[in-house]
Amino acid sequence: MSGLETIQLSHVPENLPVHVALYRDLHNAKFLREQLVSGNAEFEYAFIDASSVLSRTHVLSAVFKAINAYLNRRLKSRNIHSEIVFSLSPNNNIAESFRKFGITDSTKDLLVVKVSVDPQITHDSVARHLQSVVEGTPAPFNDETLTSIADVPKIRKVYKISAPPGKSGATFAANEDEKRDLEVAILGAIALQGAT
Repeated sequence: MSGLETIQLSHVPENLPVHVALYRDLHNAKFLREQLVSGNAEFEYAFIDASSVLSRTHVLSAVFKAINAYLNRRLKSRNIHSEIVFSLSPNNNIAESFRKFGITDSTKDLLVVKVSVDPQITHDSVARHLQSVVEGTPAPFNDETLTSIADVPKIRKVYKISAPPGKSGATFAANEDEKRDLEVAILGAIALQGAT
């Protein structure tokens, strides 16, 4: 079972569904990263270290931004999938965005995103491929799971967002308002990427 979810984003053409899967306890991060770096077309995915993502909205905002760049022929990176990883970044440094958000050899929680830019890319084809190549445990792609995985201090550091006074910022168990405020700040940083 791949745990793959197919999402149709608002304001995106129907022929561009987004396939998302989340895996915990990943055992073959090095292999997946090698396939991606070598340019293996079968591994054209956005492989994102899930510890760098706070919520569904966080990652889907980057996906929406990348799809817009793709549709308007304004990609700044190699393809729509690398553009998703790049779109998570608050700055215009592509290499840095891959270091901070992309898969590493030590990634344990992996978020996989695939946009159907070709009619042959279907829910079933993506699910079959991921099931055959990803050695990890499928997990639900929801805010509860993502929040439990998120490395909040690392996320705050990447986006240069301070923790509220008197708080470490490490967890959100007691305060949903704090999580919402952090998410709003992150979405603003993504929207303004490179503007400062």
